[in-house]
Amino acid sequence: MSPARNEAGGGITLLVIAKEPVAGRVKTRLTPPYTPAEAAALAEAALADTLRTVADMPARRRVLALDGRPGSWLPPGIEVVPQCGGGLDERLAGAFEGCRGPTLLIGMDTPQITPALLAPVLDAGGWTGCDAWFGPAADGGFWALGLAEPDPGLLRGVPMSTATTGAVQRRRLTDAGLRVRDLPTLRDVDTASDALEVAAAAPGGRFARTLARLSARAATR
Repeated sequence: MSPARNEAGGGITLLVIAKEPVAGRVKTRLTPPYTPAEAAALAEAALADTLRTVADMPARRRVLALDGRPGSWLPPGIEVVPQCGGGLDERLAGAFEGCRGPTLLIGMDTPQITPALLAPVLDAGGWTGCDAWFGPAADGGFWALGLAEPDPGLLRGVPMSTATTGAVQRRRLTDAGLRVRDLPTLRDVDTASDALEVAAAAPGGRFARTLARLSARAATR
């Protein structure tokens, strides 16, 4: 594979995939202890924190592949494209399909991401001798996937939402002959205990503030 150029992040596409935070459609594993509306509020906060970090990073494009409609949580400078249909593997593949050159995909479930965490990918030498970046998740999935040359076929057919999803996806990359570098393991927000750990890792964010407010409310019910 030929090395891809990435001039201090300016040549990269930052890609976020997300659902519109609508009650009953997002973060259903947070109910209980939270109501569907509260779970949606936490999803909105997580998405807002993620997009704010992306908006503040140097990039050629900043793209949100969205299932639903954008709301007030969308910061300026983010291009919105619709997700395709199908399972999660197809939707991830479809998101990559519209990108050219080095592209980093991030989910909406890791509001604790920071510019410092993503700096190795955005560094001028981040793609020298590297074809892919992989961010494993603590639950066995993955929270980030970067491809120097986006190839949707690398994602199609990978079983999603299992304890081995991340391992299968990473092996798909190496089996294709790609040189892979790893990002730190992060915890996704899926359950109430996940939410507490993520909020503790990013106490200054909107997600942490929203969780604190909702947890105080839940304690009085």
